[in-house]
Amino acid sequence: MIVLAIVIPILAAAALIMLIAAYRRREVRSVTGRLSRRTRLRDRLARRSEEATDTAPTGREVERAAVLARREPDDLPAIPSDDDIPWTPPDPEEVGVTRRQFMNRSIVGFMTLSITGFGAAVLGFLWPPFVTGFGAVINAGTVDSLKTQVRDENGFLKLPEGRMWVTEYPEGALAKARETYSPAVLGGMEAGLVALYWKCPHLGCTVPECVSSQWFECPCHGSKYNQVGEKRGGPAPRGMDQFATSVNDRGEFLVDTGKIVQGPPIGTNTTNQEAQGPHCIGEATE
Repeated sequence: MIVLAIVIPILAAAALIMLIAAYRRREVRSVTGRLSRRTRLRDRLARRSEEATDTAPTGREVERAAVLARREPDDLPAIPSDDDIPWTPPDPEEVGVTRRQFMNRSIVGFMTLSITGFGAAVLGFLWPPFVTGFGAVINAGTVDSLKTQVRDENGFLKLPEGRMWVTEYPEGALAKARETYSPAVLGGMEAGLVALYWKCPHLGCTVPECVSSQWFECPCHGSKYNQVGEKRGGPAPRGMDQFATSVNDRGEFLVDTGKIVQGPPIGTNTTNQEAQGPHCIGEATE
């Protein structure tokens, strides 16, 4: 998209310059005019006649004279007369740009740029976006390597490039998950992973992990969620939102950060995970 935004204006400017140059060349030719074939032939013969007074004619000139003698009378060069109009150079003011020409060229240029801009906008709309990072599909790595990283980070792996938390989903809870969650997130859950959008669905605060309780606990208003993002307390209207996930043939965990799946409703607790220690945030009322 960036390449198109640079190349298209350059091409449009080049086309406009060529259009103006062709238009100006045509105007100059219309002012200066061109000598006819008959006049050019007469000038050549006049020059040769002047040279003939100083030197003897060559064989080629004699042959040329014989060829001209065999031509029709209309084709023979006419003798210069007093009626011939001498050539005069054009007036520089006539060759220059008049006000009308300037206005016409300005209108044509403006229309060309407008059409080019409209065409670029249409191409930008139809061309597939080249999105990377948040809003695109992120290859987070292989499932096995991600599980190892999650365990090394005390159960919570933070991936800033996708604005998400990656946690493990227990295999024993898959039966309930299939009854609760949409196919968009089940692919990752069946592989043992879940990708959670780190924004609290209450008012959008970034939700940190609490290592002691093994829950997510929002510092803004005290909403709490278990390790897979299901709401366990606080004023949030639902569980943490999730990203659509899948696993490819190479065993890589793909997270579509451009497709946010709304979190599970209040009361969902497929993993039955209770707080495993003290809370990092004080209790909050519903």
